[in-house]
Amino acid sequence: MSARHVVVHGTVQGVFFRASAESEADRLGVTGWVRNRSDGTVEMLVEGDDAAVERMVAWARRGPERAEVTGVDVEEHPGEGHDDFAQR
Repeated sequence: MSARHVVVHGTVQGVFFRASAESEADRLGVTGWVRNRSDGTVEMLVEGDDAAVERMVAWARRGPERAEVTGVDVEEHPGEGHDDFAQR
């Protein structure tokens, strides 16, 4: 099990990034949360199986179809023990 704190830069708000992230997280079986930040980035906490967390981070580097991801900051995180993945 692992957890990653992820901040996604670019055109990532107003393009269904959070809803798409929630769908992808459900598909991959990871937990955590996603939210918009006031600086225009999207922030996520992703927890779960190591391989699934890495696949979610890889997805964040692309984002949904309308997103234009220009950068992704990823840090290891101790995790928060979430039961699901939710938009905040």
